[in-house]
Amino acid sequence: MTRPPLEVADVVQQYGAVYLARYGQSTSTAQHRVLRAIALCRTAALGGHATQCDHCGHIESSYNSCRNRHCPKCQGSAQAAWLAARARELLEVPYFHVVFTLPDTLNGLALQNPRPLYTLLFQTVAETLMTIARDPAHLGADIGFLAILHTWGQQLHYHPHLHCVVPGGGLTPDGTRWVTCRKHFFLPVRVLSRLFRRRFLEGLGQASTREVLTYAGRCQALADPQLWQHFLQALRRHEWVVYAKRPFGEPQWVLEAVWKQSLYTRRGYVIYRARLRTDLL
Repeated sequence: MTRPPLEVADVVQQYGAVYLARYGQSTSTAQHRVLRAIALCRTAALGGHATQCDHCGHIESSYNSCRNRHCPKCQGSAQAAWLAARARELLEVPYFHVVFTLPDTLNGLALQNPRPLYTLLFQTVAETLMTIARDPAHLGADIGFLAILHTWGQQLHYHPHLHCVVPGGGLTPDGTRWVTCRKHFFLPVRVLSRLFRRRFLEGLGQASTREVLTYAGRCQALADPQLWQHFLQALRRHEWVVYAKRPFGEPQWVLEAVWKQSLYTRRGYVIYRARLRTDLL
């Protein structure tokens, strides 16, 4: 494999010190470690190893990898293993690609409180999809799905959203029959968006009541109860974006596309499964 003309490591090596000089105080210890790992990956600084052919005796020397999960150089084998594991879980049914996006008004709060807000995002999306899918007015079935968190958009702007890969159907509540959705329609995005907004803001209000949120910098004013309520009210008036479309091609293509989009932005994934009997498909 030939080396690309420009790698993320080149950018970090050239501009990392300048970045830290400007933003170092707001960069976490974990982020410092990631930058250092990417800059040193497969260089002499991490040492090396030699492999020898047991037939001809040829010796090949290589520098060690950093093995950091954020490093694009170390994602090749991880990508293959992840895709293979997820592909084994796919069903012989059509799949849909559903995206839930947080409004950019929440960006500052999410940057300061990534763990509680990302956790709330996963929980809210799961509740939203499963609640609407169970409704007899829509699908009337229990569904399973896979969700992957992206924290940045294609332009490398902070943009938290979840990509969901969802089978086009589910099991009836008694678990005896498979229900298929309409051919080119999964669930109504407006209904998903409204419930997603309501559930997330309820959870956000509860997090504030439990005092698990941090307010600093531009978000410091949100510590005032009255301003916090105004903030929530503005978010209730905002239209929250939910995108749903049946993907082209096989479900495996969707998995690969989602992984490639998230190569530099993925923070984690979680799987929600319905326990499906294959004889019902």
